[in-house]
Amino acid sequence: MIIQAVMALIGTVAFAILFSVPTSLYFPCGVCGAVGFTVYALLMMLGATPTVSIFFGTLCVGIVARFLAVFLKSPSTEFVITGIFPLVPGAGVYWTSYYLVTGQLADALSSGFTAVKAAIAITLGLAIAFEIPNRAFHLFRRER
Repeated sequence: MIIQAVMALIGTVAFAILFSVPTSLYFPCGVCGAVGFTVYALLMMLGATPTVSIFFGTLCVGIVARFLAVFLKSPSTEFVITGIFPLVPGAGVYWTSYYLVTGQLADALSSGFTAVKAAIAITLGLAIAFEIPNRAFHLFRRER
């Protein structure tokens, strides 16, 4: 589990580099992604469905991103976009395309539906995280 969290952190930092995030925010972005992935992995180990696990992982990414945005005085978008990277259903989209090209329509439908559920879970998780009032996050503001 720790190795997976570290790999999620490294992957998120790599995506932050590609996304041109300021250098000083690489590690906080990585932490945001690692927290979200760790919540996802823990829920999967406890027997939750992938959709529920992705939802709660995304909710954590959104909340951590908002805390980091206030604490580091930076836009939350930098943390959300990079932090969500480990939870995006890229493999599901790949396999859906593969199954479509190879004519395996039943498998394409199954993997495509799973990818769409994951995308909806990500959307709902972020929407709920961003509905929390701003004043809740400003309690932890750091003065510079």
